[in-house]
Amino acid sequence: MTSLATNSEPTPWLNIVGVGAEGLAGLAPGARMALDTAATVIGGARHLEMLSERPGQERLVWPSPLETALDWIEARAGQPLCVLASGDPFWFGVGATLMRRFPVAQTCVWPAPSAFSLAAARMGWPLQQTRCLSVHGRPMEALRPWLHNGARLLILSRDGDTPAELARWLTGLGFGDSTLTVLQSLGAANETAVSARADAWPEVGIEALNTVALECRADPAATVLAASAGRPEAEFEQDGQITKREVRAVALALLAPGRGERLWDVGAGSGSIGIEWMLADPANEAVAIEPRAERLERIARNASALGVPALRRIHGRAPEALDDLSAPDAIFIGGGLTTPGLVEHCVERLCPGGRLVASSVTVEGDAVLAAARERHGGELTRINVSRSEPLGAMSGWKPLRPVTLWSLRRI
Repeated sequence: MTSLATNSEPTPWLNIVGVGAEGLAGLAPGARMALDTAATVIGGARHLEMLSERPGQERLVWPSPLETALDWIEARAGQPLCVLASGDPFWFGVGATLMRRFPVAQTCVWPAPSAFSLAAARMGWPLQQTRCLSVHGRPMEALRPWLHNGARLLILSRDGDTPAELARWLTGLGFGDSTLTVLQSLGAANETAVSARADAWPEVGIEALNTVALECRADPAATVLAASAGRPEAEFEQDGQITKREVRAVALALLAPGRGERLWDVGAGSGSIGIEWMLADPANEAVAIEPRAERLERIARNASALGVPALRRIHGRAPEALDDLSAPDAIFIGGGLTTPGLVEHCVERLCPGGRLVASSVTVEGDAVLAAARERHGGELTRINVSRSEPLGAMSGWKPLRPVTLWSLRRI
């Protein structure tokens, strides 16, 4: 049990109780008392069905959307209330949602062992060396960045169909030799496991409550996403409007993605900058602003294929399309640079300490960047890249179009 309180805070009234597969029998005495004495209990239908009758106790099933319940809880603030959750409420659980509304000092939390802890114990995998993920309410494509040879992943399933769906998806990506172990009813008396290769997954019934332990094995031809910026253009669907990988690597270095930061990718084209920004850290956010509808659709496909389906997309022209967006930690201007007022608008909206990088391949664009440096400071960088290509029986150098970058850090 954890609780935090000070003399200036009210007595904790919001009890968050994790329930394992063994049910109420596994609750600690304090958790059981919080449940028994609560004026209101909120939980999933299966959790509420475990409870015996208690006259006068209000019981509510989680609504959809879940956030509606926050209003219910707030309306009962100060009264003893108990929220029932599965396992550890702070491992892809309801705990984070509750903490966005209620101070931790008003809560008491009794976590049960998480599915991740139990699965790691069954597999003999050190948790600190294992990536813990979920596809419950999340797209499977979000697993993509973590797939590499030898990776060990623990994945909370959406339902009983998830393992077979995951096996087909992995096989299509060149990870058919990977081993899936599906752990069902972890911690219960009827706990079972099914294990097979992804490309030979059997037709077998799987319980809705299951966790997948995935040991990745990549085929030699499988595309494994690099951990660094500057991924090849061939990994992106594009119409030629893409920041070349050498320039992209430099631009991302200047943008300096941190953890949990937000980027505006203005004139996003193929979405490559925003995608690589999000791949830099799982908590990063990016907004792709693009006036062409067909490119926005292409950006969506690229984001999904490269494991960041949460990339936000806005159809519109900057600077007008930027007005309702939250202030960013970084901005990349890859298109529309000569639009009057765009650079000034972006500089003004940038958070203190934020970074801005703008690119140009035209004389007119270079003039805009030179003027921006005169007004705001920053640095200008000229990038000249040549790539080898066949030249008769030998190879020669073909220069790419030179690119000018202006970079600024707002103080």
